[in-house]
Amino acid sequence: MSRVGMVPIPIPPDVNMTVNGADVVVKGPMGELSRTFHDRVKVDVHNGQAVVTRRDESRMSRSLHGLSRTLLANMVTGVVKGYSKELTVVGVGYRALLRGSKLVLQVGFSHPVEIDAPPGITFESPQATRIVIKGIDKQQVGQLAAEIRRIRPPEPYKGKGIRYLDEKVRRKAGKAGRI
Repeated sequence: MSRVGMVPIPIPPDVNMTVNGADVVVKGPMGELSRTFHDRVKVDVHNGQAVVTRRDESRMSRSLHGLSRTLLANMVTGVVKGYSKELTVVGVGYRALLRGSKLVLQVGFSHPVEIDAPPGITFESPQATRIVIKGIDKQQVGQLAAEIRRIRPPEPYKGKGIRYLDEKVRRKAGKAGRI
């Protein structure tokens, strides 16, 4: 049995969850999320809790059970609290600034890199070297953070680039000079 999949998901009183077959819509104070789950799992809502069960004991059903429960729990958390990822920009002359809803990065290229905020995502830049990505969809926030990091990943010699706030960059020793 899936230990993760068996745990019921508590639904806060300000959240409304609607199940229509395989389609689940979760509405909360921060917005609305919807997802279509695989037909091998079933979502039931009763007594202020959502329970995910699998239809049979096949290998595919067992593998989808815990995943579906976690995705549903992330939807509930997203509409109540939201998600955020923080990035830091490290390097001389490297900075991030906001122009309306666009994020403009100057990270050592001959041109600034502009990133438009997708629907449901907001950017913040409390400092010139910090980027905060906020939204209600955990997958979308994480994917956008990864795409921004990919623009200029941290390099191992000087540590310059865009990195997650809690990321540790292993530094390498440079080329040894002649003696």
